[in-house]
Amino acid sequence: MQHKSVLLLCILLLAAGTGYADTYPRNYSIDILHYAFDLQFSDNTDEISGKASIRFVCKKADVKQLRLDLINQADKWNGKGMTVQEVSYQNQPLTFTHKNDELLIQLSAAPVIDQPITIVIRYKGIPAGGMKIQPTKFGDRSFMCENWPNNARHWLPTVDHPYDKATSEFIVTAPAHYKVVSNGLLLEESMLDKTTKLTHWKQSVPVSCWLFVLGVAEFSVQYVDDFNGKSIQTWVYPKDREAGFLDFAEPTKQVLQFYSDLVGPFAYEKLASIETQSVGGGMETSSAIFYDEKMVTGKKSVRLRNVVIHELAHQWFGNAVTESTWDDAWLSEGFATYFTLLFIENAYGHEEFISGIKAARKTVYDLTGKDSSWAIVADRSAEKGLVTSGLTYQKGAWILHMLRDRMGQDAFRKGIQAYYKKFYNANATTNDFITEMEKAANQNLRGFFTQYLTRADNLQLKGSWGYDNKTKQITVTLQQTQSSRLPFDFPIEVAMYKAGNAVPEIKKFTVNSLQTSFNISADAKPDLLLLDPRNVLLAEIDFK
Repeated sequence: MQHKSVLLLCILLLAAGTGYADTYPRNYSIDILHYAFDLQFSDNTDEISGKASIRFVCKKADVKQLRLDLINQADKWNGKGMTVQEVSYQNQPLTFTHKNDELLIQLSAAPVIDQPITIVIRYKGIPAGGMKIQPTKFGDRSFMCENWPNNARHWLPTVDHPYDKATSEFIVTAPAHYKVVSNGLLLEESMLDKTTKLTHWKQSVPVSCWLFVLGVAEFSVQYVDDFNGKSIQTWVYPKDREAGFLDFAEPTKQVLQFYSDLVGPFAYEKLASIETQSVGGGMETSSAIFYDEKMVTGKKSVRLRNVVIHELAHQWFGNAVTESTWDDAWLSEGFATYFTLLFIENAYGHEEFISGIKAARKTVYDLTGKDSSWAIVADRSAEKGLVTSGLTYQKGAWILHMLRDRMGQDAFRKGIQAYYKKFYNANATTNDFITEMEKAANQNLRGFFTQYLTRADNLQLKGSWGYDNKTKQITVTLQQTQSSRLPFDFPIEVAMYKAGNAVPEIKKFTVNSLQTSFNISADAKPDLLLLDPRNVLLAEIDFK
């Protein structure tokens, strides 16, 4: 009875959509439409000078204040941080306060609902994070951002949270020997004088601000190909020109085509692969993806290939469809991890897919052994701690893997496409995803999602089997041994290998109690019995 009540509570919390909510001060009365950042970089100082023009609308007439995130200069940042010089509207100054890393701007008049307002913020400072001003692996000066999950506030005044998506542009003035890369399309590249260059990029597709990207460095640029009229580019350090052009030549176009066919249209104006000193692995910044400079070797490593596939998957999941709060970060990382495996299966074969899904399962149990409290969907805030762990990636992927098998591939694809179409260039919650998949499956999936998303423990199975010659019956006995003692409800397949047959006979059973047994008729004792022969159940199995 206690087990049922606990499970019911989890289902109610998940169904309500309010059981989890990160603590960021979201304000749905204000919608940021567009950011334009005019930034100046120098070789003489790490201080950046900025002008941010922010266009927004108010959804209510009683809005009196705009709140933005912006790290202020303080001792806790070793004297680094931003100083706001002035804020204005139509060239008239606005009253503001800037403390505790918040910029609070008082609006001069009651806004008209849905009428765009543009305010201008002038500021300067040395970023304590977010924008990394440091040498490349070759010792050359560079300026590269790393905004995830909430570091844009270190150098840009923004609503630094996934729930608010906006278009953007970066107008960068920098020493002429640098090239500048950012989101969207290049509008202008002009020499202002013999030593200074202006570069202007604009992205007309709305994204959350952690997906803004800016790289200022010496780059070699290759225009690799195009996809549906959109440029595929590679940006690497000149000393890595040959190695980087080789590393990033593929499989970008194939991946773009695969996800476009499987999920829906690619949202952005271009796709650039960029070498950087600012991230480890990759960072899925929209239309312009950062990759760790250490991975650029010219060896076309499988590691880099898989990171490329993963970051491209994010252009669909995390970027075009973005989690509404950090509680639902698995909608980004779990999805990108599983869809990476789906591309691998399509391009490199089922065995490589199975190898990947088995490795993911091992990682889930290894990580749970180190941290037994991490649930995939839970109350999280980037202001208070980590919003992802390796479990978000690998267990999130396994949940989708089990869902695909439960629904069938056609229904799964139908549900994914409906989900993507409905929340394209917008935000979604876990409940939104569940609703679309239930429609496609024509079945109630709440129990399935609840036990895998809201529980921190994982299924552990111990069992045995025996054959009775008299009754011609195989008896399979299973015990769930997870520490919570709360049973999982799941289907399990049993593969029976008869003497002389290489192809097994598959039987499927439902298990929903801590201890269970079932019988299988057989004319003779089989050579072998295996549980979960297709690797579609997230379980640690000890079966003899």
